[in-house]
Amino acid sequence: MAAVPTLTDRLAAGPVICAEGFLFELERRGYLSAGEFVPEVALEHPEALRALHVDFQRAGSDIVEAFTYNGHREKMRVIGKEDLLEPLNRSALQIAREVADARPGDLMAGNISNTNIWDPSDPESQATVRGMFEEMVGWAVDEGADLIVGETFYYAGEALAALDVAQKSGLPVVITLAPMAFEEMADGIGVVETAQRLEQAGADVVGMNCFRGPETMMPWVRQIRAAVSCHVAALPVPYRTTDSEPTFFNLSDPRARVASPHNRAFPTALDPLATNRYEIRSFAEEALELGVRYLGVCCGASPMHVREVAEAVGRVTEASRFSERMENHFMYGSNERLPAHIVELGNRA
Repeated sequence: MAAVPTLTDRLAAGPVICAEGFLFELERRGYLSAGEFVPEVALEHPEALRALHVDFQRAGSDIVEAFTYNGHREKMRVIGKEDLLEPLNRSALQIAREVADARPGDLMAGNISNTNIWDPSDPESQATVRGMFEEMVGWAVDEGADLIVGETFYYAGEALAALDVAQKSGLPVVITLAPMAFEEMADGIGVVETAQRLEQAGADVVGMNCFRGPETMMPWVRQIRAAVSCHVAALPVPYRTTDSEPTFFNLSDPRARVASPHNRAFPTALDPLATNRYEIRSFAEEALELGVRYLGVCCGASPMHVREVAEAVGRVTEASRFSERMENHFMYGSNERLPAHIVELGNRA
């Protein structure tokens, strides 16, 4: 049996797509709680998690990323379920492995991420975080991961620690950054400098994910692509972030008739601030033109967004069968069988 090409093999040959954003999509489907955002779905409703992986896969994702984001020891302590930590991680990894194996050539990624307890001035917290990464990477290796994704880091030190631990697995490593509105890493290190440090330390892919939509992520992606020689990742959120509101944490919705009870649009009242599918496609096309080959969409993503990314890089996916066919719409179409008097209503509807 021929060996499955590695992540770096795949990137050398062309674009690789990775769907993220499980938190928001599974919350919308009713399988986890907003705010808490703990992936208990891997234990309580594995069929729902499997179905979402399959939907993302059909839409064009080449990587099935295990849903262990926020599935780390500290988060499980916060909700009083630390005893479920290893079963949750192993279940998520096994589901991802099963889905990846169902389509030959797909890769399965273990996942580690921001822990929300990293303190650049506290060696004890740093040691705790490294221990959390070590156990999660260990479980990922046990369950047959093909690569490790470390994502959503807003501290440069934490990103570098994640890389150091992940490299010990011997697997390819992707590290993506998520700077907040102050436009640098939270420990005062520049975003581009952090990407350079990660490359120098041996990351196979560096880049950005989450927090920022296409408009405010692309300027950083351009700078990172120009500053590093390794492969670059770009996985925006599908929301209309702006220079004045650069992350989805900052987004406001002055037209909302009913405000969210926590007085901000993030995370449960972002719906009217979403990009359309064509904006996601345009971002992917621009990123690919820059030479960015590791592409995807993060929190807020649906399979439709992933399909747009796939089609932007020239793919025809299983889900492409159901790409829009507006020529057959009863008012806005061009099909010769459409009655003219109905089509004319389109200008007045």
